[in-house]
Amino acid sequence: MDLSFLGKLLPMLFTGLRVTILIAVVGILLGFLVGTLAGFALESRIKLFKGLANVYIWVIRGTPLIVQALYVYYVIPKLFGIDLSSNLSGILVISLNSGAFIAEIVRGALNGIDPGQREAGLSLGLTPAQTTWHIIVPPAFKSILPALFNQFIISVKDTALLSVIVVNEITHQAQNYASLSYKTIPTYTTLAVFYLVLISILIIVQKMVERKVMR
Repeated sequence: MDLSFLGKLLPMLFTGLRVTILIAVVGILLGFLVGTLAGFALESRIKLFKGLANVYIWVIRGTPLIVQALYVYYVIPKLFGIDLSSNLSGILVISLNSGAFIAEIVRGALNGIDPGQREAGLSLGLTPAQTTWHIIVPPAFKSILPALFNQFIISVKDTALLSVIVVNEITHQAQNYASLSYKTIPTYTTLAVFYLVLISILIIVQKMVERKVMR
């Protein structure tokens, strides 16, 4: 089998990899912020905050990511008269999408904390905010770390769907090469192997981090 095509395809895939990692990393960081706020809102006694969080999660979890990408890239700019680049749109989509799932992870972690710990903090004279930050957050964060890393891996794979809004990530680069070279089978076979290696590396890193943190 002639593998000379890899000399052109692989540099394109690595160029797309930089975009993929950028969008996934920034997206998961912003998603963690959004998800944490939404997760705490779900546990809030303020009905407005709880209602907004529930609506947000319902909308995101009830629509495909590819539809969210199309809406953010094509509809939001027209509604608000703003200009969104494809990369910025991609980051926004990954942030909002991952945030909805992280919110449920955060809520589960908060529910998993023994209520007695909060009561103990308050009995020691700590304010509710201090009790949350110093007593509730550390064990909760430790418990969500595996799920958070898993969500990051999901976000990396989800970036492939952003090719629909012309984000030059890995999949879009492969599509560009396939359309120019007409080498469909070798191109998409290489793409599949590329993703398999990438995700396998991330899974190995995830397990290493979990072993170190969960000791």
